[in-house]
Amino acid sequence: MYCDRCGEPGTHPACVSARELEPPRYCPDCRRRMKVQVVPTGWTATCVEHGERRG
Repeated sequence: MYCDRCGEPGTHPACVSARELEPPRYCPDCRRRMKVQVVPTGWTATCVEHGERRG
């Protein structure tokens, strides 16, 4: 499993706290950079391999 903020393996305290305020940038399953769209009501992040995540 990869960090969805920095793309490195594992979980990092700085990334966990930053993720409270921003959407994921990397797919936690395959480490690919995701297409992210932020709107006033939330965000969507799409991985070409694993699909869409919402928040």
